[in-house]
Amino acid sequence: MLRSLSNHFRSKASEATTCVPIRRASTNSAGQEIKITRITAFQVDLPLVEGRYAWSGGKSVDVFDSTVVRIETDKGVTGWGANCPLGPAYLPAYAAGTRAGLKELAPCLLGENPTQLGKINQVMDSAMRGHPYVKSPLDIACWDILGKVAGMPVCELLGGRFGEDFALYRAISQAAPGEMAENIAGYREEGYRKFQLKVGGVADVDIERIKACAEVLQPGDLLMADANTGWLMHDAVRVVNAVKGLDVYIEQPCDTYEENLSVRQLCPLPFIMDENIDNLAMVLRLYNDRAADCINLKISKVGGLTKARQIRDLCVSLGIAMNIEDTWGGDIETAAISHLAHSTPTQFLFAATDFNSYVTVSTADGAPRRFNGRMAAPKAPGLGIQPRLDVLGEPVLDVGV
Repeated sequence: MLRSLSNHFRSKASEATTCVPIRRASTNSAGQEIKITRITAFQVDLPLVEGRYAWSGGKSVDVFDSTVVRIETDKGVTGWGANCPLGPAYLPAYAAGTRAGLKELAPCLLGENPTQLGKINQVMDSAMRGHPYVKSPLDIACWDILGKVAGMPVCELLGGRFGEDFALYRAISQAAPGEMAENIAGYREEGYRKFQLKVGGVADVDIERIKACAEVLQPGDLLMADANTGWLMHDAVRVVNAVKGLDVYIEQPCDTYEENLSVRQLCPLPFIMDENIDNLAMVLRLYNDRAADCINLKISKVGGLTKARQIRDLCVSLGIAMNIEDTWGGDIETAAISHLAHSTPTQFLFAATDFNSYVTVSTADGAPRRFNGRMAAPKAPGLGIQPRLDVLGEPVLDVGV
């Protein structure tokens, strides 16, 4: 049955039709027509507080390239979204590609009703095959509009607010074992209790990294060793065997799903999958194979909040815990993460990320802020943020009627 469901989720959308700049608007729940009239995009550099972020394979970034999207409507309601790839070598996504893709997609959304999220996504999927990271900021901006039209925070539209706040984890940039252990101690003083180590380098060094960091943990702390696809299978098995007596999660050790499944079958430790999980069908496959205990759900990797919610709800039904996050970002991306995380049942939310505390530039007022290692989604309608136009500067894309 699961395999038939998987085949169902893989079914293709209907054939794309030629984009028409203006479409007849639909009617929202209040009986008022609303349609998209203009889409603009802005490019913003986000330098890191730590100066540099390093992960597997010697990859690193010191300034992140974020694309902020604004969708305007004929009723004066404006929505905002954003996307920030982790450089060009992490996933099949890169910052300039976001803006190039927006140039193709934006004309197809003019005249559409932004509150009809299913139709918006069908239009985007018909106009452009793949490239979910391009569609993500558009989808998020439409959710922002929907929340403002409804007078509700996005998290309430996504299922409701679970609890007062939720736990965050802190990613620990790859460095020498002792330095990474010191960083954990420092971030614990800021309230974090969950830590994601960036490993995926030389197996012997990674073993020492994990052991050094495990030694500084306190009761209640959780440790994830994230290889970001950096190990070959034999390296991954060596590391797992060397640290199997420690309380640590093993995250995405190898590149392909099949390689990770092979390691999983030999691993007695809790197992997390990330880079391979990019659609509903992969979640069903993971569940059917018992390939992991937890997944990382990245909003832009799956195409936005609409599809992230579908995956989230499926995971809840299947009993799979989640880290809810994105590839990177600032205030707007963090706001979107917070709404999806806060609307996730507490027992299924392993942790979430607060990327706006990693960078030195603030792109929006009203964004959620970390407090003692935890965060809450804004309570204002929509995403609950007000972008700072002085920071965004002049648009790099402007498509309108």
